[in-house]
Amino acid sequence: MQKAPKIILGIDPGTIVMGYGLITVKGGQVTLLELGVLKPGKIKDSYKKLQLIFNTVSGLITKYQPTDFAIEAPFFGKNVQSMLKLGRAQGVAIAAAMRHGLEVTEYSPKKVKQSITGNGNADKEQVMKMLQSLLSFKETPKQYDATDALAVAMCHHFQSNSVLTKAGSGGTKGWDDFIKKNPGRIIKK
Repeated sequence: MQKAPKIILGIDPGTIVMGYGLITVKGGQVTLLELGVLKPGKIKDSYKKLQLIFNTVSGLITKYQPTDFAIEAPFFGKNVQSMLKLGRAQGVAIAAAMRHGLEVTEYSPKKVKQSITGNGNADKEQVMKMLQSLLSFKETPKQYDATDALAVAMCHHFQSNSVLTKAGSGGTKGWDDFIKKNPGRIIKK
């Protein structure tokens, strides 16, 4: 019996431009399903922007039936208003995922970049080029928000397949949990 494919939806939240990327993982093979952007910035009413984000994320979930949902955590900037708007965008995307019964996993921008390129300070172009190599797509998106979201999905895939996650049934929540679930792997000198 073949295991059903895992579908991961990655979101790069934003009220001006929100990126989304979907990958499927089957038998260790990762394939790009879709990547794109939503541009709520064209809408003047801030609550209608949030509604559009919620509806778009809900629509992607309904269309692709992802098994996993990952989102980039907002980075802390100096502009409080920007942070507030970004937090709201992230919140409604999370609410849409939860409304559809998905667990939410959040990754910092630095963690995402490090997962994809090996460098937590990589620029957006480096991330995009590495994703093109990993997923064998040639087109260059007009906005990096799409590949940023795709990077979040790939980061989630990489993190889900790490030693800590694979060890023991149900994954682990850190080294203490790993040791508790794997006492036979401790070497005493």
